[in-house]
Amino acid sequence: MVTGTSTGPAPGFAAASSARVSSPLPSVRGSEYAVLMRRVRQAGLLDRRVRYYAWKSAITAGAFVAGWAALFLLGDSWWQLAVAVFLAAVFAQLAFLGHDAGHRQIFAGRRGNYLFGLIAGNLATGVSIGWWTSNHNRHHAHPNTEGADPDVMGILAHSGDRASTGTGLRRLIFRYQAWLFFPLLLLEAGSLHYSSVRAVFRWAIPHRGWEGVLLAAHAAGFLAAAFLVLSPGKAVAFILVQQGLFGFYMGCTFAPNHKGMAVLSENDATDFLRRQVLTSRNVRGSALVDTALGGLNYQIEHHLFPSMPRPNLRRAQPMVIEFCAELGVPYCQTSLLDSYAQALTHLHTAGRFAGGQRSL
Repeated sequence: MVTGTSTGPAPGFAAASSARVSSPLPSVRGSEYAVLMRRVRQAGLLDRRVRYYAWKSAITAGAFVAGWAALFLLGDSWWQLAVAVFLAAVFAQLAFLGHDAGHRQIFAGRRGNYLFGLIAGNLATGVSIGWWTSNHNRHHAHPNTEGADPDVMGILAHSGDRASTGTGLRRLIFRYQAWLFFPLLLLEAGSLHYSSVRAVFRWAIPHRGWEGVLLAAHAAGFLAAAFLVLSPGKAVAFILVQQGLFGFYMGCTFAPNHKGMAVLSENDATDFLRRQVLTSRNVRGSALVDTALGGLNYQIEHHLFPSMPRPNLRRAQPMVIEFCAELGVPYCQTSLLDSYAQALTHLHTAGRFAGGQRSL
């Protein structure tokens, strides 16, 4: 029986120490997803919510302007570190809006979403919307699939199979990845900026010129504001705190979504609906949690319907839970703290295979 509460360890979680985890369920008819899609569409849950995004964007933009105004008003003071913390949270909220634009959740047309993404991503936060959309779409097509999902092929090992291939520094990181996970998140913003710049120079992303110009404008404006107002030492501290916490915040919103859920092999034939549900975990929502996590706590619904506007995900959840119960598909939902515990336990178990053998 599928419930809307915590289902405990995810399918295949207990077997995380093995090379990979494939769903034991057979591949089934694509018509099952079509049935769910029809129910969701008839309920109007795929309709645009432009008014919601208008006030959400206005509030976030106001906070963005207020943060930079506070920087200039406070002057050369160590109190600016509080402004850095505030702007880190604002940058994350802007990134959530850019995420929604990348999925075409805001406007019906491609151009409006792309222009919104350029402003919220490239200009405001320094993250290329073209690079992010391309990279993130690969993740949605093959969630938690080694060899296909870029999110599980990074610095961490999500299966014992991959951990066992680590050598040198990578082996050391794999071995202690559960302990290193949160400290490494402080570098996430730098990784996003680096990947964005590299994509502008090396990837065939659309409108590379505009993407590059807006990324450069962001960097120039950010650095100029910090060093014009603050002494060099305080400016460096401001940048490190703001960027470190921005990346930390973003990483903390991503961690509960898939880590510790089923890890699929590249040739896995699980159907679309089960692939999205079995590899995703929801975090129990509330007004505060929904805002803090940008709606990504409804990860199962988001993966099933990527273009669904953020405020509709909560409304779609009971429908998805009921449908999964009809099919006998496990639906995983837990608390925020328990989601971190499951993710870290999974990373620790997989990391024990670093170097080709299990540590004692």
